[in-house]
Amino acid sequence: MSPRHRQMATEALHENETLASLKSEAESLKGKLEEERAKLHDVELHQVAERVEALGQFVMKTRRTLKGHGNKVLCMDWCKDKRRIVSSSQDGKVIVWDSFTTNKEHAVTMPCTWVMACAYAPSGCAIACGFKQFSCLSLPSSWDYSGLDNKCSVYPLTFDKNENMAAKKKSVAMHTNYLSACSFTNSDMQILTASGDGTCALWDVESGQLLQSFHGHGADVLCLDLAPSETGNTFVSGGCDKKAMVWDMRSGQCVQAFETHESDINSVRYYPSGDAFASGSDDATCRLYDLRADREVAIYSKESIIFGASSVDFSLSGRLLFAGYNDYTINVWDVLKGSRVSILFGHENRVSTLRVSPDGTAFCSGSWDHTLRVWA
Repeated sequence: MSPRHRQMATEALHENETLASLKSEAESLKGKLEEERAKLHDVELHQVAERVEALGQFVMKTRRTLKGHGNKVLCMDWCKDKRRIVSSSQDGKVIVWDSFTTNKEHAVTMPCTWVMACAYAPSGCAIACGFKQFSCLSLPSSWDYSGLDNKCSVYPLTFDKNENMAAKKKSVAMHTNYLSACSFTNSDMQILTASGDGTCALWDVESGQLLQSFHGHGADVLCLDLAPSETGNTFVSGGCDKKAMVWDMRSGQCVQAFETHESDINSVRYYPSGDAFASGSDDATCRLYDLRADREVAIYSKESIIFGASSVDFSLSGRLLFAGYNDYTINVWDVLKGSRVSILFGHENRVSTLRVSPDGTAFCSGSWDHTLRVWA
């Protein structure tokens, strides 16, 4: 072996030793952190809630069924007016509904079927939707392929039903893999996105410029939720690495991370006060994490529940947690006591998305059975 090759081999060995020692140090620090967390773990949430009065009889029914999609409903969001709903589907359509009358107010047809994310702008004057890229070789040459990138597009809404919404769209976010979730911040001018490329990003809607990127997940990011505070400087994300991560939008840094799920995290949602968040996972559990205690404080599960939780959201008071599951049901959990208070039947395929209305009087669920249901 030549002196040069020997030197290179020695450098590579030192580099591997350094990497191994750093990994060992990281594991040691992680262990110490868990020890410090455990010291503060003096009581369980359900023990604290023993004196709290139990919930009375709970009755919720399907009040409206929204039919019009030709394939699996993948995502939905409420407008701040508490009436309109936007939904996206594997049929390549994004539909704006009047939830009172069940009428369709707007419909946009995309040139691809995987419209995996949608969101209503705070003003109610625009919607956003995210796509998954496909090869153009297998698609008709007459189509406009400008929507086939892994990007998020914003469409302004008008009262003119005949206006071509697609002509006024703005392409905002661009990822290197599918776009799994999107959410406007507290204004129409910024949007947060999550992607299968393992990152989240904050974008300026007007210019399409990347304002901040968030790196830390070790696999696809599947969901995100913006903190409910007026300042809105933090958000939480969950993904295929089984981690839930809380991010500072100003610095781009992860400020807290939780890794107690045993499978992909499909949904995350902040508690109304912003001091905690819930997650739903393919491990058939929902979990509650307290940000002040910096730990998991409750697990919502039953031995009879063996299917994954796809979507979660809180009631306006925070006492109830609604969770949609892959066994076609919606379970309603008492957040404080950790018990299931109701199970709702109606969908004929897995429940893929679920959101409580802004005024808390109803919630809407979307399913692979092609429908959305409004419950109250």
